[in-house]
Amino acid sequence: MSAHDSQQGQERSAVPNEQWAWGDGLATITDSGKVLDCWFPEPKLGRVPADRDRFVAPKALADEAHDDPRRGVRVTPVVVESNLSAAVESTLDAYLRLHLFSHLLVKPHGQNLTGLFAHLPENAWTDLGPMDAEEISLRLPALRRGGIQVYAIDKVPRLLDYLVPEKVRIADGGRVRLGAYLSPGTIVMHEGFVNFNAGTLGPSIIEGRISQGVVIGAHTDIGGGASIMGLVATDSDQRVFVGERSLIGANAGIGFALGDDCVVEAGLYVTAGTKVTIIGEDRTVKAGELAGVPSLLFRRNSLTGAVEVFSRSD
Repeated sequence: MSAHDSQQGQERSAVPNEQWAWGDGLATITDSGKVLDCWFPEPKLGRVPADRDRFVAPKALADEAHDDPRRGVRVTPVVVESNLSAAVESTLDAYLRLHLFSHLLVKPHGQNLTGLFAHLPENAWTDLGPMDAEEISLRLPALRRGGIQVYAIDKVPRLLDYLVPEKVRIADGGRVRLGAYLSPGTIVMHEGFVNFNAGTLGPSIIEGRISQGVVIGAHTDIGGGASIMGLVATDSDQRVFVGERSLIGANAGIGFALGDDCVVEAGLYVTAGTKVTIIGEDRTVKAGELAGVPSLLFRRNSLTGAVEVFSRSD
């Protein structure tokens, strides 16, 4: 686990006490008993119903139970219940929480993710599902004979291996992680990337990178090659979000909260600590002091190199 990934999984959000979720799932478990992942086709908020028999799986999931000796795993039904205000307790718990984001049941920052990465195993991902990364060398000959491809080794899998978001276009499935929150009308282009606990609150075009913890407002365009700092990469203690109807130009980026109807010109990267000159006020401030202010245009003066900002509503 990298230090970056470890820190990204340690968010404790303002979650109401005793907020619960549950779901029937299909867990992938190794021959040695290690849980690799879990698929929850219809997770729900609340507690497991009192009249529900936890030991009897829905027929649709029970029929999918099987052993796969090629990967050294068995796939078996489970029922999982999680207290979203508490720290993550297990791999099954971690996967349920990622599914809640992608099923649009919980918005980014809407649940406690403390301990998430500690409970996500580093899997080898194949076109048949996950396997223990430590067993690749042992099983690779059999995988090759069976035409089974190992396409990644990672903790967080591809979103499209678990669900297809409604009315969302994803040009490259490998660039959107499970746990991404993608509202209907979102378009993620070929070079776009969306991490878990991040996403869009309405129709948006994502041609750049949305890091963990970043939220994009409706009708906003993140230009090609643009990048937005995540929770641990910023030089500010503010959450990074982009307001509605805003534009971050190609190869540009931000490290602070951008308001509605704002524009960052192509190629300009503005962090919270960047000194910007406010046109018309003859003063310079840190960009973070303008967090959330609507209708601003950030640009670089082509003669002096200074970063400038002025109101688009004037």
